Amino acid sequence: MASAVTQMEPVDVAIVGAGAAGSVLAAKLAAAGKSVVLLEAGPKRAPSDLISSQLWARRLRWGGPPVRSEGSGPVSFGLNGGWGDGGAALHHYATWPRLKVADFKVHTLYGRGLDWPLEYDTLRPFYDEIQQEVGIAGDAAAEIWRPPGAPYPMPALRRTAQADAIARGFKALDKHVAPTPLAINSVVYNGRAACLYDGWCDSGCPIGALANPVVTYLSRALEKGARVINNALTQRVVVSRAGQVDAIEYRDGRGELRMQRARHVILAASAIGNPTILLNSSSSLYPHGIGNRHSLLGRYLMTHGQVLISGFFAAETEPHLGVSGAILMSHDDYEKTTSPGAFGSRQWLLAPALKPGDFARFAPGALHGSALEEFVRRGVRHGAAMVCMAEEMPSLENRVELESTSQAGGMRRTRLVHALSADSSALLRVAGVQGESLFKAAGAKEITSMLLPSAHLMGGTVMGSSPSDSVTDSYGRVHEFSNLWVAGAGLFPTTGAVNPTFTLQALALRTARHLLGTWSSFLLQ
Repeated sequence: MASAVTQMEPVDVAIVGAGAAGSVLAAKLAAAGKSVVLLEAGPKRAPSDLISSQLWARRLRWGGPPVRSEGSGPVSFGLNGGWGDGGAALHHYATWPRLKVADFKVHTLYGRGLDWPLEYDTLRPFYDEIQQEVGIAGDAAAEIWRPPGAPYPMPALRRTAQADAIARGFKALDKHVAPTPLAINSVVYNGRAACLYDGWCDSGCPIGALANPVVTYLSRALEKGARVINNALTQRVVVSRAGQVDAIEYRDGRGELRMQRARHVILAASAIGNPTILLNSSSSLYPHGIGNRHSLLGRYLMTHGQVLISGFFAAETEPHLGVSGAILMSHDDYEKTTSPGAFGSRQWLLAPALKPGDFARFAPGALHGSALEEFVRRGVRHGAAMVCMAEEMPSLENRVELESTSQAGGMRRTRLVHALSADSSALLRVAGVQGESLFKAAGAKEITSMLLPSAHLMGGTVMGSSPSDSVTDSYGRVHEFSNLWVAGAGLFPTTGAVNPTFTLQALALRTARHLLGTWSSFLLQ
């Protein structure tokens, strides 16, 4: 016998997910006087809840229903996902470069991948506005590869001894470095404290120097009257007639089924969560899920491959200081045909803060006992590292799909299928060789390179110019629906080689402006 569904008070906008994208939309829509409810699967979070600990950081990752990952290059939702207010951006590194002009037109320029249904110049003013509201520290003039845009509102974070040591190798090989644009305060900004350089960004930032949603757009949304319902696990989108969404069905913290009716529904759960919800929303009207008329829902799942270079320097590098992301970066090899035998962009991120546990993780596998202890002891004083992040081209075979059997409550669990392409593998091999040369030129010893777990999850609900090639339009509106929207990195048709949070917030701001500007035209029946 089906359980009763509790009907909640209708609102103008219901948003699934209180993370980076959902919080921007909630803040802008609530500020315009719309009634907004955010349904967040995880718990309530506040800066005072955050603890600087690698063990604590695990609590900020996905804590909902298990997600199975398969294929020759499996990706980890547990590592990349979020759980609770702020979503994955609560533990993100705040590394915020912009996508380049060519990233938006890969198919047009190179005959590979997909084109975005908008160009860089379209998104540029939204990049500029987000960086001013959130605060980015950097040096635009030093980024010789940066596309046009307003200068950063804060000076760059100070360089660390580790960054200086690695940068010598880039200079020796005639490569450029620049301060990484970071959504981390180098000075007091908008009432938020400046960074302490203690290197615990990935476990949250209790002082609010790092621009996670809890201290930026989510707090602004709450001030304007938006509400967050925590421990609300969305089951499906409810549709009773073609082309129009009625409500969101979710289970609350006690497992009771509830229905939130809304004039507009926005899915901002994640690149994995959004297609999972839409696929689980199958009905007689939409037997293969909502937004899946052309079997593209869940397709083009993408990630960033990573290779880490590490070594030891004679002088002390103080690697525990800095930020989790990177103090310096290099985009000299970002152009997509730069790497021999491979296609795609890549970036170097120099000098992430490193803790003892990090050195233990990338120590040679044969070390144990006293030899491992000695390796870690040297690392925390003389160690250094940098990471190459490589682009992945979209593939139909890399996908989000559902398991064949249902779990308790009727929802089918998520399965990810992913294989790393030959180009991506080649990019990482080229980076490994180049990275070792750069460290050698810098004077490092005992240099090693190793593959890291993939970073970031994108695609699955890609935007495009027509229903035949995409799930949504350029604003994230699901094709053939008047009031159903998707937000987040799942919209990306291609990944570039830069971290996605800045871009997905710029897209969310653009969607919010469009929705408000056309609000009166959405006269629902």
